Amino acid sequence: MLFNKIKLLLVMMLALAALPSISYAGGPPGPTTLGGQKVLTLVGRDPPGVRCNNNMQVAAELSNVYKLPVQLIPVTFAGAGAKAPAVYYGDQLIAVDEGALNGMVSYAEIADILEIEDVPKQEQQGRLMEIKKDFDGFKAAIKDVK
Repeated sequence: MLFNKIKLLLVMMLALAALPSISYAGGPPGPTTLGGQKVLTLVGRDPPGVRCNNNMQVAAELSNVYKLPVQLIPVTFAGAGAKAPAVYYGDQLIAVDEGALNGMVSYAEIADILEIEDVPKQEQQGRLMEIKKDFDGFKAAIKDVK
C-alpha cells in the first residue's frame, strides 16, 4: 500500500516536471508511458469537482488491484484548451467533459481495458476494496438527502 502511494507520488512529480502545454485535442498532458507501461492520466478541476473526485476514487480502486502508474494533472497545468475532468490511458482518451462519458469513468470500464491489455495485478490486494460497500452506501445516502 505504501509502495503504491510512493509510486503515485513519483509519477505525479515526473509528470509535473515534464509537463508540456498540450490541449485536450492534442493528447494527454504529461508522459503516456512509464517503464514501458501505459499511464492512467486524470485531468482534474481546480478545486476538484464531483466527477473529478469520482475519477480519483476509481483510480485509487484500480491501483489497489493493478500495478498501474497513475498521474493527476490539474487542468491549470494541462495546457490551453484542456478540459476537466478528462481521463486518458496511455495516449487514448477515455472520457472528457462535454464529450466521451462526460468526463466520468467507472471502475468496470477501466478494469475491462486493463484486463484486455493484460496489466499485471498486485500480489496482494489492498484494503480499499474491503470498504467499497460502505463507501457506496455512504454515496447513496448523500444522494438521497439531496
